[in-house]
Amino acid sequence: MLSIKKNTRLTLSLVHLGLGVLLLSGLFSKLFSISIAAFGVLLIIRSKNARNEAMYWGAYMVGAEVVFRMSGGMIFYELPKYSTLLFLGLGLVVESKKHHISISYLIYILLLLIGIAFVDIPFNEPIRKAIAFNLSGPILLGVSAIYFYKRKLYLSEILNMMFMMLLPIISMLVLMYFRTPDLQEINFSSGSNFEASGGFGPNQVATILGVGMFIVVAHLYFSKRIYFALIFDILLLSYLTFRGLITFSRGGIVTAAFAITAFTFYYLLTRKDIAKVLFKYTGLVVLFGVILFVYTSNVTGGMLENRYANKNAVGMKKADVTTGRLELFKTEIEVFLENPFFGIGVGGVKFYRAEKLNRMAATHNEMSRLIGEHGLIGIFALLILLITPIVHILKQPYLARAFLSAFFIFWFLTINHSAMRIAFPAFIYGLSVCVITSKNESYNEDSLHWE
Repeated sequence: MLSIKKNTRLTLSLVHLGLGVLLLSGLFSKLFSISIAAFGVLLIIRSKNARNEAMYWGAYMVGAEVVFRMSGGMIFYELPKYSTLLFLGLGLVVESKKHHISISYLIYILLLLIGIAFVDIPFNEPIRKAIAFNLSGPILLGVSAIYFYKRKLYLSEILNMMFMMLLPIISMLVLMYFRTPDLQEINFSSGSNFEASGGFGPNQVATILGVGMFIVVAHLYFSKRIYFALIFDILLLSYLTFRGLITFSRGGIVTAAFAITAFTFYYLLTRKDIAKVLFKYTGLVVLFGVILFVYTSNVTGGMLENRYANKNAVGMKKADVTTGRLELFKTEIEVFLENPFFGIGVGGVKFYRAEKLNRMAATHNEMSRLIGEHGLIGIFALLILLITPIVHILKQPYLARAFLSAFFIFWFLTINHSAMRIAFPAFIYGLSVCVITSKNESYNEDSLHWE
């Protein structure tokens, strides 16, 4: 088990504040991203994944993906997905301890590969690129699920893993600070705001900032410090929330709110002093959340309130709360009805949409894409993804459910507003099927409960 001491946590947190400045250089960002991939592979092989090094390197790369994209750190666009896939795959191959391989997730991967046989895209479009773009995320999810399925992880390992994921998000906050103009110069409207997102896609930025919010909240509950004093951790949580809100991208923030709520619910069930915890931690989080929302709404001239109330700039209710995603969803269901057995083939929905609607747009919903492009096979794959973790989570004790349910919610809601454009939902899904235990408690592997 990898141990991250208090002083080490503080040092790494401070170092990543400085890294945020260095990442303003695209050249440094490229060298850094390549270094993470290379060192991760070397150290996983060298250690034979004895202390779940694959998990830690994967978590770091997943947290760093958006900041690498923002700073021009990609030698190719899907580097984080392929790196994380390589980390986890290597971890499985080189580790000496036996690991339970889930037949369900092997079947899931095989079902996805069938869709390649039905690829039907325009002649002048690169087939390899279409397949890689649409299947890299789902394949990573399958490998992540196989790696983590019933893998016993200590609570301290889970918290350390989340801390590793948070470190590059801290760097992203610094980068966003320097890349964002003065808020008074930004013309806030009722749509997502690229300027306030550091010049990058608000959806992806808000998703990762929401992840950071959840990680800090979880650390607060367990009195694990990111920095050396509670006030600095509160300031970090506040700034993560503020930056997430002003992106005006609702998906990532709402997802984080649901994950935090589920985590809090199960966490409270483990405590005898529920009133104290509600007042000390939950009350604190809610209070700061409300204050930040009101403050941010004032800073944006009331536009934030309109955004979350689904109103336009003049305060009138919008007809479509999904900002165009519903139309995309409908076309994918239409594709399924036309091709119910094997679907239209991997990558086909995008070009179908261009032909029918004269709109070249990639999907925002991984579930409907899976159904449209893979047909009934996609439905079977989707059922595996939904049923397996739910059954697993319900067998776990409450403290484990707090984490596992939050991980599952992050995956489910993220793929429904942002598909699988980033590696995060694939990685976090795998974590929802692990087994979380405590070093100081006896563990009965057959019953999957603490005694």
